[in-house]
Amino acid sequence: MSIVLKIGGNELDTPGFIDELAEIVKKIAPIVLVHGGGREISSTQEKFGVNPVYVDGLRVTDGHSMWIVEMVLCGSINPRIVRRFQMGGVEAQGLNGSDRGLLRAKKLEHPKGDLGRVGEVTAVRAEILHDLLAQGVTPVIAPICLGDDGAFNVNGDYAAGAIAKALNAEKAIFISNVPGVLQDGQIIPTLTPALAAELIASGVIQKGMIPKVETALEVVKSGVAQVVITNLAGVAAGTGTAVVNQ
Repeated sequence: MSIVLKIGGNELDTPGFIDELAEIVKKIAPIVLVHGGGREISSTQEKFGVNPVYVDGLRVTDGHSMWIVEMVLCGSINPRIVRRFQMGGVEAQGLNGSDRGLLRAKKLEHPKGDLGRVGEVTAVRAEILHDLLAQGVTPVIAPICLGDDGAFNVNGDYAAGAIAKALNAEKAIFISNVPGVLQDGQIIPTLTPALAAELIASGVIQKGMIPKVETALEVVKSGVAQVVITNLAGVAAGTGTAVVNQ
């Protein structure tokens, strides 16, 4: 069974991260890699005079911002990862959700207002990924998705979850800068919805880990067996916090 690995923009900015990731991917393949790029998108928005705006962690994406998001994810970050993977001995192919209609999406209706070109995945052409994996190819996916009226920007964690579900993947792994969800400096091995709510309320889970855990819970709720939150060393060692639905 395959593994879906999600990396974010913060990790991509770490020197040597992609090369180290390539070494790990060679050992745990077959995997599907989904990447974000939030920090680089935000800095590019600012260069074009656009102030990044978020609602519940989702980037409000008007027409101009959609152009920037697509340019950064598909034109800069995706080929950068593929290039480093190939140089590191990983057979990789860059894709975004529009390629062959890999990821279909519709507009995400948010209770707090219009987010513009922000979407949610409605369909995954899993056979495309199965074929690549069978050939020993690592798909590297930018979460720009195809809608009926153009492209949508989809949260990378949710895109990874949708792909994991469509592939019937063994698990999804969310890469963080810590080895898992921690309590008193120790990794919490398993996290259920009830325990997560308790630890958020008590302040054990806080700051940036809260949306990561909440997203993982949404992914397992959709049918994925588990989401592991860990760092690169944890991926290599098979450790981290396994978020499960029950």
